[in-house]
Amino acid sequence: MPDRYGADVLATDWNVPKRGRAVDAPAELGAVVEEVTTDWCGEIVAIDRDLDTLTLEDRRGRRRSFPLGPGFLLDGRPVVLHAPVRQSAPTKPTRTASGSVAVHDARARVARASRIYVEGRHDAELVEKVWGDDLRIEGVVVEYLGGVDDLAGHLRDFRPGPERRVGVLVDHLVAGSKESRIADEVARSPLGAHVLVVGHPFVDIWAAVKPDRIGLATWPEIPRSMEWKKGVCAHLGWPHETQTDIARAWQHILARVMSYDDLEPALLGRVEELIDFVTQ
Repeated sequence: MPDRYGADVLATDWNVPKRGRAVDAPAELGAVVEEVTTDWCGEIVAIDRDLDTLTLEDRRGRRRSFPLGPGFLLDGRPVVLHAPVRQSAPTKPTRTASGSVAVHDARARVARASRIYVEGRHDAELVEKVWGDDLRIEGVVVEYLGGVDDLAGHLRDFRPGPERRVGVLVDHLVAGSKESRIADEVARSPLGAHVLVVGHPFVDIWAAVKPDRIGLATWPEIPRSMEWKKGVCAHLGWPHETQTDIARAWQHILARVMSYDDLEPALLGRVEELIDFVTQ
């Protein structure tokens, strides 16, 4: 049978206002609200946290201030406006890219007389990206040689000594290689006491980046008849005809390096060893 008396009026909140109950909302600059007691409608153009007020500007450019709190409509719905929560400043990193304790707001130290040499521009850029903060704190300058063949000549010009130490990072420093013979000659020379030559086993500094950072399981084997970097680019399907292509490929790889964790341990230990040597 039909209900002769209709719905139960006590089953719902019969006392709820027509527009609904007010909810908390932040007073965001640029929001348009209406103050219900004065029918003043305008854009929020200022918020005074000390006075706990907001200022509304109407379409004619007139301004009026009201206390924050209840009594506003936002998009036709009642709201209780409060000052927006201040965004906290981002926390500063506690570690540098190399894993060292970060020293914030410290001035770079005046450069030491000692130096670290690396073979090429890519080596220097990689060392800077991971160890740059540490090197500036220590006042160590990294220079690239453009190859290690004339290392002895560079050292004669620099004249290493007790206060002018030189650390050298060499690619592909393995037994029987040209690089190992050069390192041995330097160690036996009169300058050897103030020079430390160390190296990593990789044919190029690119391979010191963990291969999975660019989507490879391992770095590809490149025939000796082909320049290694060009062979890598060809394997990956990247342009490799010009030096600009190679530079662009390196920047793509370098962008994947964010910290020491993106590099092979065989490189990490050698760079740390050089930094220790030139800062003793």
